[in-house]
Amino acid sequence: MKRRDLLKYIGLTAGTVALTGSTSIISAAEKSTKSKRVLRIAHITDVHIRPEENAPERFEKCLEEIKKHKVDFFLNGGDSIFAADYDNITRERVNELWKIWNDTTKGINGFELHSCLGNHDMWWAAPNKQDTMYGKNYVVKQLGIPNRYYSFDKKGWHFVILDSNNGGGSLDDEQRLWLEKDLQSLPVGTPVVCMSHFPILAVCTHVDGGNHTDSKYISDLFYKHKDKKITCLSGHIHLLDEAVYNNVQYYCNGALSGFWWEPGDKDSAGKTYYKQTPPGYAVIDLFEDGSVTNQYYPHSF
Repeated sequence: MKRRDLLKYIGLTAGTVALTGSTSIISAAEKSTKSKRVLRIAHITDVHIRPEENAPERFEKCLEEIKKHKVDFFLNGGDSIFAADYDNITRERVNELWKIWNDTTKGINGFELHSCLGNHDMWWAAPNKQDTMYGKNYVVKQLGIPNRYYSFDKKGWHFVILDSNNGGGSLDDEQRLWLEKDLQSLPVGTPVVCMSHFPILAVCTHVDGGNHTDSKYISDLFYKHKDKKITCLSGHIHLLDEAVYNNVQYYCNGALSGFWWEPGDKDSAGKTYYKQTPPGYAVIDLFEDGSVTNQYYPHSF
């Protein structure tokens, strides 16, 4: 595409990009050949597993459906269990919820499952902070992850898993320093997937809130690393949207549990919907050139 035609194209479609969160006009317009796909991952989030509402059987059916997409591994965006964070939650209830989680995910034992912490996963009502089930360390153990935040590499892609659960939806100072060093260590052009529970930047947070309170800090940090190709994944809001800011793609995917496995309420657009978003999961394709496709699949289980 000639530069003159490209500029004309940008002028005609800039408003559409702002509304749809499509990939950047320049990269999309200049790209003439399809890049090779190197990874296919499943993004599940806000499972909120519980014994009620026949949730365990329905979740297992969802996992079997996801496996048909022939994904390489799973990313779990947090709020794995229904709610351990309320003051009236007992030890027995927390143990029950984690047992169901571990039992229902046996069906994907052949896949790597990389998880982050959700705000409802931690049991803060333990008798004291020395209790082995108190707080984040117990959740890290139940999820089988190396730390509350961590990173890893797969087929040329770098994955960053954040802990959003600090001060109502932010990174703590220790984690900020770690993230700065982690991104600094990457070679120029490295494609990055950054998963958090709270959205770092989202459109749907205008409804009920829930955005990272330090989104300016994180987006400014990403801009310092504009030589990398960064894509962000989140959940928490139970709503589906996408946005682009400074050439960073932000995908907020809907909750696998929808309306917490329940039928819904007066604001639900359909059965088990949370507002206008159906329960579902995303299948994400990652390509050699750092590009990403995020396809959301509603389910009816």
